[in-house]
Amino acid sequence: MLDPEVVGKVIQRFREEKGLSQEVLSGLAAIQRTHLSAIERGARRPTLETFYRIGEALQINPSVILSSIEEEMRNTTKSGKE
Repeated sequence: MLDPEVVGKVIQRFREEKGLSQEVLSGLAAIQRTHLSAIERGARRPTLETFYRIGEALQINPSVILSSIEEEMRNTTKSGKE
């Protein structure tokens, strides 16, 4: 199952690596800053449309973001079992 906290953590990491604030990224992605904040906190799950908008705004292929989410989830699962 997709963990919304992992999704948010990965999106936040990419945003910070690009040096963007939530306000700037949300403007580029045409979503509300409070919505982006809730996604990054894991309180909301992005729709596929929102996920693509965020990827485009970050100038990162959404498949790259998704791969990072999958990797983070594998790492979280592994560390949780030990």
